[in-house]
Amino acid sequence: MSLELNEEYMKDEGAFFPLPQPDQIPEREREDAMGAYLMMFAAVAVALPLPVINLIAAIIYYFVNRTKSRFIHFHSLQSLLSQLPTTLMNWGLLYWSLRIWFFNSLEFDDYYKGYLLTTILANLLYLIFSILAAVQARKGRMYYFIFFGKLSYQLVFSRSSSIKYKGESAVLYENKPPL
Repeated sequence: MSLELNEEYMKDEGAFFPLPQPDQIPEREREDAMGAYLMMFAAVAVALPLPVINLIAAIIYYFVNRTKSRFIHFHSLQSLLSQLPTTLMNWGLLYWSLRIWFFNSLEFDDYYKGYLLTTILANLLYLIFSILAAVQARKGRMYYFIFFGKLSYQLVFSRSSSIKYKGESAVLYENKPPL
């Protein structure tokens, strides 16, 4: 999907839908948006130390809730996209650790210690920012992660988005013949 729109279209109707204000968002939508960030605790809930459980839970949550509203879609997408790097880092750490502990094919060297420290730091940052985003979503506010917030905003609130949300008019665009 291309996010580039021609300038004439942007002047006439605006390139993005307006952001909902906190008092316009129903309580249920706020709770659903907050729930997107709580998917990081899915592995704890099932008592499995596998990093992919969180990602699977976030993917399922995203596809179940993305058509409810733009607010929920934004927070679900941002949560899903922000879990990708930490999940990949956690898988890398798990793979490296298993090779050290069970197969003795790698050493417990400074590279491993550095990667371990980096992964722990990335997970702590992700935890802190996800909790902040969950609190803001519960209040009905938008909270943007550094890279993933802008990307999520552009994909969800762009007028070129093709997803139809519950409660929005069915026809957002009209296909007109050329002049």
